[in-house]
Amino acid sequence: MTSQDFEDGLAAMETAARQAIAYRRDVAAAETTPVATYRQMLAAFDAPLPEGPGAPGEIIDDLITRATPGVRAATGPRFFGWVIGNSHPTGVAADWLASAWGQNVGNLTSAPAASAIETVAANWLLEILDLPREASVGYVTGATVANFVCLAAARSEVLARVGWDVEADGLIGAPPIRVLIGADAHATVFSGLKYLGLGTRRVVTVETDDLGRMLPSAFERAIKSGEGPVIAIAQAGQINTGASDPFDQIAPMAKAAGAWLHVDGAFGLWARAAPTRFDQLTGVDQADSWATDGHKWLQTPYDCGFAIVRDAEAHRRAMAISASYLPPAQGADREPSAYVPELSRRARGLGTWAMLRQYGRSGIAELVERGCRIARDMATALSHEPGIELVAEVVLNQFMVRFGDDDAATLATVERIQTDGVAFIGAATWRGLWVMRVSVSSAATTERDGEISIAAVLSAWRAVREP
Repeated sequence: MTSQDFEDGLAAMETAARQAIAYRRDVAAAETTPVATYRQMLAAFDAPLPEGPGAPGEIIDDLITRATPGVRAATGPRFFGWVIGNSHPTGVAADWLASAWGQNVGNLTSAPAASAIETVAANWLLEILDLPREASVGYVTGATVANFVCLAAARSEVLARVGWDVEADGLIGAPPIRVLIGADAHATVFSGLKYLGLGTRRVVTVETDDLGRMLPSAFERAIKSGEGPVIAIAQAGQINTGASDPFDQIAPMAKAAGAWLHVDGAFGLWARAAPTRFDQLTGVDQADSWATDGHKWLQTPYDCGFAIVRDAEAHRRAMAISASYLPPAQGADREPSAYVPELSRRARGLGTWAMLRQYGRSGIAELVERGCRIARDMATALSHEPGIELVAEVVLNQFMVRFGDDDAATLATVERIQTDGVAFIGAATWRGLWVMRVSVSSAATTERDGEISIAAVLSAWRAVREP
């Protein structure tokens, strides 16, 4: 790299920063956010491989011009398609520094500042979620990998208890592990089981109620139905209803049976941060591991998730990597790569630390409360319209409605909403029927945005109902 290349690259960074700030201002105030399709974007970018170097400024300008029509407005105030946070500007700024500083948080020596920040942010995280302070925290891409990491620790520990070293000897010949899981568990949990060789069809499915919560009586029958090592997987925040399993009842059963209890709490675990929602998760702190996201209610930039494990030794045993060229662990200090699958990763803790400082305890509580309140108000208002059915009671920040008690009408209404571009809302299936699912989790969303979105949904439904 020549000195001119370097200066041109810095100028491109300044351009990207200016354009990013302008985009965030524009999307925050936009009345509609039309978005190009994947096929249109593919056509815009499809080109032969460049034969030689390009100019940094031209590359960034071209990237912005071509990509902008296809940038989904996930940071906008009326994005309800999935449980996605706002990527708060403070977190984005910290994340920019993570990229600019180029820190690989593989060990304490290679990234002393980032490692220290992660340690402090991990302690803050355990405090705000009121989880065991001795637990270890791994910074991963999101709840998918967090579930995988926690289940790897679970697999290690339940097999170690029966004398099997899975890290050294693998699964061939190992005592079989029984996995108990609710009938309405999220798909990412099954991904973790697949990655770990535990299979997705060998699970024992536990019956659930109308909101997707495991029935304690069914859990008790399942956990007593066999012998050997057991991993039980519960959830805080069912993806369609927001409901959580009855931890205060199932956790003691799991402990009595010697089972490892893991909690998939991608977004629902953050109810612990809101005093009026805390009781929905009574007993969740009795579990052995928890997976949750930062890029949902904490509003960190993508990607950011946390694998939290009560037994730090089991966590390290499942994840730690050693090599002669790596500095040895420094005594009792937290070695960042000992809790994640990667040796090479970005400094996700910077965004986490920045957002925990940005909001603090009271700010996060207000954010959770506001999201739940807006979800409830939107659901109530929509349910008053003829032909719109609220599918389940609103217990957190998620709700579902159907239009005309008909799959076709529901899907057509969702398509119309997305085409109109005032709000973005998606569809899902629940109990075999198509619904419109609304997720309220962005810091940008206000009560007024809820009202605007209600009007957009009603307009779309009326257009479908009376073409």
